This record gives sequence, C-alpha cells and structure tokens, in this order.
Amino acid sequence: MHVCYIDESGTSEIPGNTSHFVLAGIAVPIRHWKTLDRTIAAILQRYGLADEEFHTAWILRKYLEQSRIHNFDKMDWATRRSAVERLRNIQLLQLQKSGPSSKYRQAKKNFAHTRAYIHLALEVVS
Repeated sequence: MHVCYIDESGTSEIPGNTSHFVLAGIAVPIRHWKTLDRTIAAILQRYGLADEEFHTAWILRKYLEQSRIHNFDKMDWATRRSAVERLRNIQLLQLQKSGPSSKYRQAKKNFAHTRAYIHLALEVVS
C-alpha cells in the first residue's frame, strides 16, 4: 500500500487567472511514511518553519525588502523578521494613503502568506 499526496497550482479554467496549471503527486510506500514525515518535520524545524504550511514558491522567491536592509545576511532570524516587517508596514501605510484599495489588499494578503519565510535568505549557487 502507498500513501499518495496530490497538489495543484494555478487555475484549470479557461480562461484562467494564471498562465499555467500544474497537478503533481507523490506516492510513498506506507512503511516509509512516518520516517519521511519526521525527516520533513526536522527540516522545517531547522529553518524556523515547523508550524507553517510549506510552499516551494515562497521559499524560492526573492524578497525585495531583504535587499534594502543593510547586513541582512548577518542578522539573526528575529532581527531579520523585525526589519522586513518594519519595511512592509511602511509599504502598507503608503499603499493605504495612495488610493486604490485593491493594491493595498493584495499586498496585505501577499505579506500574510509569506510572513513565515521572510527570515530566510535566498542563496543562489552558481
């Protein structure tokens, strides 16, 4: 017997609001499930994501705020989070003042979704 996990990304409707629709899955023999689950939990714990939903897109993206913070890579995680959240709050206040509330709502939604990941620095290996 296998445990199967299936997930989708994008919109399957035509026309959709995304350029792609991806459906992927993984099947794992049930006798390996607990070991793999513990391994994944340990990795998430190691990177401060233990109680968070894992999203590949959020872990692979570049966060513009990080590039605006002097010595971001030398900070501890709590200081990184605080610095990014400070910049995000400034941006939200500016959007709130500037007019269209749809931009404000979208930014607030994006910030909420990615909040768990803002302490991680994207290292590009060449």
